[in-house]
Amino acid sequence: MPISPTRYWRPTRSDGAVVPTRVLGIDPGIAKMGFGLIEDRENGFDTLQYGCLTTPATQATPERLLTLYEGLVEIIERHRPSEVAVEMFVARNLKTALVVGQARGVAILAAARRGLPVHEYSPLEVKQNVCGYGHGSKEQIQEMVRIQLGLAEIPRPDDAADALAVAICHIGRTRVSRLIANSQ
Repeated sequence: MPISPTRYWRPTRSDGAVVPTRVLGIDPGIAKMGFGLIEDRENGFDTLQYGCLTTPATQATPERLLTLYEGLVEIIERHRPSEVAVEMFVARNLKTALVVGQARGVAILAAARRGLPVHEYSPLEVKQNVCGYGHGSKEQIQEMVRIQLGLAEIPRPDDAADALAVAICHIGRTRVSRLIANSQ
């Protein structure tokens, strides 16, 4: 049986079995941090879990960051991702940029403490990889996430859909990198 291109780049165990890549995508935020966990399978993606970690605005920032950290640690320990992909944040408002930057730091720390590789992608890179156009609307991205993951409905809330898009982006970039590396 000939080897298909999709098998060519996939990591395998010594017995030849394909090792699925399990990616935790994160859309950082302090009020709502979106997360999406998907697995790269030979016939597409498996959506394992998605949602949002939330913190009340009445809490002090250190407690909010601790809540996010503990929530991410729990997700990482329960689902054992092999990699983490985090969206970089571009903001026009300095205060928002600082707070979201702190939440990004918490996400990166939670992954790093578990020894997981962390990959970062700009919103433009995510849009290009998910829908083929770097300036696609939020609705276009969400619909492409739904289609690529084979979901009946667009994932809600929006932050969870964004996190799934980051994970899809990372898997797509990994596939291309492996194909290039194996062709040389």
